[in-house]
Amino acid sequence: MRWRTRAAAPEVAVGPGERVLAWCRSSDDRVLAGTRDALYLATLDDTTRIPWEQVEAADWDSDTEVLRVSLVGSWGEQRVEHVLAIAEPGRLLQLVRERVTASIVLQRHVPLRGRGGVRVIGRRAPRGDAPIAWFYEYDEGVDPDDPTVRTAAAEALVAARSDVGLG
Repeated sequence: MRWRTRAAAPEVAVGPGERVLAWCRSSDDRVLAGTRDALYLATLDDTTRIPWEQVEAADWDSDTEVLRVSLVGSWGEQRVEHVLAIAEPGRLLQLVRERVTASIVLQRHVPLRGRGGVRVIGRRAPRGDAPIAWFYEYDEGVDPDDPTVRTAAAEALVAARSDVGLG
């Protein structure tokens, strides 16, 4: 019987108290490493730390072997997106899904007129020791500057905060 040996995790400078739980290499030789608290994108010269609660979406396309990691942003501003080609993601994809999901405290869609609406999202670091950060996502065609939309969003936020004991 032949035993498969796993390659040792590369050295990635992670935050104090963190340890690499899963990792892989991208096709451009970046190291992607996940800890309990963050995703790290490392090159020989630089390391970017992305806390899980700052990941708006992480989408894996198995046909093209590309992981797209979009960061939470502000309305009307271009969102930061990392596009990473990965031939062998190993356990990293599972860790990304688990950690991003763990950062979501509450997500609620509030319909406005028609099918459009606003989504109120409360997120915090998965370790649970940070305050909840609140975000709005507006459906396509919804104007966040509309006074009716602003009122509905504000009311939804008050209700959401109350539901998690911050009322």
